[in-house]
Amino acid sequence: MLPPISTIPPTFPLPHPAFTKPSLPYHLRSPSLLATFSSSAAGRACGIAGRWMGSVRASPSEAGGWAVAAAGKEGVDMERLVAVAQSAADAAGEVLRKYFRQRFEIIDKEDHSPVTIADREAEEAMTSVILKSFPTHAVFGEENGWRCAEKSADYVWVLDPIDGTKSFITGKPLFGTLIALLHNGKPVMGIIDQPILRERWVGVDGKKTTLNGQEISVRPCNVLEQAYLYTTSPHLFEGDAEDAFIRVRDKVKVPLYGCDCYAYALLASGFVDLVVESGLKPYDFLSLVPVIEGAGGSITDWEGNKLHWPVSSESRPTSFNVVAAGDSHVHGQALAALRWR
Repeated sequence: MLPPISTIPPTFPLPHPAFTKPSLPYHLRSPSLLATFSSSAAGRACGIAGRWMGSVRASPSEAGGWAVAAAGKEGVDMERLVAVAQSAADAAGEVLRKYFRQRFEIIDKEDHSPVTIADREAEEAMTSVILKSFPTHAVFGEENGWRCAEKSADYVWVLDPIDGTKSFITGKPLFGTLIALLHNGKPVMGIIDQPILRERWVGVDGKKTTLNGQEISVRPCNVLEQAYLYTTSPHLFEGDAEDAFIRVRDKVKVPLYGCDCYAYALLASGFVDLVVESGLKPYDFLSLVPVIEGAGGSITDWEGNKLHWPVSSESRPTSFNVVAAGDSHVHGQALAALRWR
């Protein structure tokens, strides 16, 4: 592990195929520390000089990096919800490390996106953990859809076992496992887990986002022309959406491509300023909302509306256009450039 004074997340070598589980899950091994970092005046335009990361500290709770309020919603203990989400991410990670950079069959779904045995086993592993702890909750997974005896539920877990399957099957460790918990359609908890690099971002409504137990923050960037932009691929935009993206891309300082959900994690950690994407499904973005907002950022659709999904057994995932920014000024300027209203 890095010394407590560092804001840089720990790095780990890629595991051997015969990787064995550590005696204690990595998300439980957060140190007790308090360290404050400030930006230099020259770096405030986009937080580049001094690599501004805000306040970083680990809190008393080892389950998620901070003490979670015990009240929860409707009598459900939020601390327990977070602990179960962490366990679900652990279960998915065990599966994905087993298959990463191994040979397996790749199947094309009806929408021509790839799916593997790793996607399906990881989703089933998460679902098993969640429903064992909360049998009255519903689960909606990318691969298996609605899992609940009832047609609706106040609490719905939305799962994407591998966001970035193309990265996974080509051996690039920039995919992620996404876990969102919705309460009456609103995302109240989200996890972005990168099981190969062993990085986990946890966001809870009303709490500071953590990376491996340490609080993180977006960086300031109040001018779109100074922003570093990420999108998964410029080829995923079509028609008017492509024109809108080009208007933003032509204004930013540096456009970058790749990363899938990992780009949003980098934004929450203060290394990226803007992410613009089109055609995302609810399981692609719902977990990102608490993570981005808990780090001080903004994430909406291209009209500036909050992202939510009133999911039920009858729901079918529709496509959304999503824009996320670390600084509210850049978020507003990106919306103005998109001109999607």
